[in-house]
Amino acid sequence: MCIRDSMKAVEEFRQHALNPEHPAARGCHENGDIFFQHREACNKFYEAVPGIVEKYMGKVNAKLGTNYQLFEYYGAPDADRVIIAMGSICDVAEEVIDYLTAKGEKVGLVKVRLYRPFCADKLVAAIPATAKKIAVLDRTKEPGSIGEPLYLDVVATLAQAAAAGEISMPKILGGRYGLSSKEFTPGMVKAVFDNAVSANPVNGFSVGVNDDVTHKSLAYDDSIDTEGKDVVRAVFFGLGADGTVGANKNSIKIIAEDAGKYGQGYFVYDSRKSGSMTTSHLRFSDNPIKAAYLINKADFVACHAPSYIEKYDIVPVSYT
Repeated sequence: MCIRDSMKAVEEFRQHALNPEHPAARGCHENGDIFFQHREACNKFYEAVPGIVEKYMGKVNAKLGTNYQLFEYYGAPDADRVIIAMGSICDVAEEVIDYLTAKGEKVGLVKVRLYRPFCADKLVAAIPATAKKIAVLDRTKEPGSIGEPLYLDVVATLAQAAAAGEISMPKILGGRYGLSSKEFTPGMVKAVFDNAVSANPVNGFSVGVNDDVTHKSLAYDDSIDTEGKDVVRAVFFGLGADGTVGANKNSIKIIAEDAGKYGQGYFVYDSRKSGSMTTSHLRFSDNPIKAAYLINKADFVACHAPSYIEKYDIVPVSYT
């Protein structure tokens, strides 16, 4: 498709937008004799979506050299423990999987690229046949439910496949992480894998908080370092509005663009901003950076407000 045809298609799409200059009715009131019928009539369109998404993923893969699939597997081909999740957690999980497989552990990850419509057969195909324990991670809490959405979909999918004789039913555990952008670290990923093979695995667990009410949180150890040896990590403590954050953003651009490095920056500050403490977490590497979490082991620490030395523990034991 040429650029002219592409823009024509975009223009046709825009013409469907709501506009007070030419009002149109969207949707209507239907009685029970036809509403149910219409709801079922749309099934074929939803069923076609996974195939359409796969088609365009294939085009993207061909142009960019990526490998996007509806469900992507990463890890040991003969993994006995597998995490199923979606979103930024997957990069952290991949980092931990590389760390654990190098030590001989058989672990893996299934990344969910298309959640709705949920393509059950593609999920079954993505999970290694050797998987005996599966942990499904949701970034949401459904009070009153027996499990979170992705967990329930995975349980239903594998139960149906097992009933049809396609697979042997693995043990499936569900858990929650990262609500309101709570940190999710390599130690937490390892805790999820460890929970799957523990003598009394916790189902419906949380990880990243201390649940002292229902006692379903997983203990974790953040002392493990799964980042590459070439990663340079720096933490800068500054005073809100003193320019520390802006300067560090420029540092990332300069080092990444001019030195040809990969750069990453996370900035922590509260709603008061000016006058409060800001923390900049910077990483640089010759390779892509998967660490989607704050730095707890730094190669370099800077403090731009001398009073912090007496107020805060800016150089904790965990820093190198």
